Amino acid sequence: MSSISIEQMKVGFIGLGIMGSRMAANLLRAGHELVVYNRTQQKADSLVEQGAARAESPEAVANQCRLVITMLSTPEAVEEVALGSEGFLRALPGNSLWVDSSTVNPSFSEKMAKHAKKMGQRFLDAPVSGSLVPAEKGDLIFLVGGEASDLEQVQELLDVMGKATVHVGAHCQGASMKMVINMLLAQAMVAFTESLRLGAALGISEETLCQTLLNTPAAAPFLKVKQQKLLNREFSPEFPLEWMHKDLHLASITAYEQNIALPSLQITKEMYALAKQEGFGEEDMSAVYRVLRPDESK
Repeated sequence: MSSISIEQMKVGFIGLGIMGSRMAANLLRAGHELVVYNRTQQKADSLVEQGAARAESPEAVANQCRLVITMLSTPEAVEEVALGSEGFLRALPGNSLWVDSSTVNPSFSEKMAKHAKKMGQRFLDAPVSGSLVPAEKGDLIFLVGGEASDLEQVQELLDVMGKATVHVGAHCQGASMKMVINMLLAQAMVAFTESLRLGAALGISEETLCQTLLNTPAAAPFLKVKQQKLLNREFSPEFPLEWMHKDLHLASITAYEQNIALPSLQITKEMYALAKQEGFGEEDMSAVYRVLRPDESK
């Protein structure tokens, strides 16, 4: 792969959901040749209309590419497309590169790195910080674990999809950093919604609470992006709540593996579990507020 430039190379992209579809579209607009695959084939239609080639299986992607990017919802989905009966990993030419941008737990990412090495391939874990709008604008932040030389080869592609790259360290360190970030995001969201609930119960309008709280050092900057969703009860997904619940579950598994106690993580996870149980899983993560407003209709 080192003798072939990125410009000369077909890029395989597997996973075309809220994030992946926008990341792939940015690569197409930048002039890169893409081979795309998604388990729900219709999600590839728009990219195919823009010039991407459609593959019928992950294996078919590998038959055409030496670089594969995956952006999938769960570790189980990643393992299936990589190692399943039609997986891409064994079909890739030797010394190809797999860049996994999925949000998975570090121990799983380490396992995938070992599988790739065993099969003669290279691996980067490269999850992203950012949701729908940054993905659309190419403003994601890539958190990368793996060899610096492998990162250097794909940096041009990451620069198209994102505004910054952080090489965190060795394999699984990118996945580790993403887990820490999402844990903090989820906890900040719950803390803010509880503040809104108490303030509203005390007779302060939600508008005044948002205007005041969001302009103090106490509030995380990303919460300003969620303000209108909370005030308007309009929870169209930028980061679906069910995937935040999944990330918190993986963080809980990781805490167990590391033999450390994270009490507030467990409480936060159950808040998102309640919201998911109430039917809000496909809404934005900020819909966790609805758990605190049982007086309102779904």
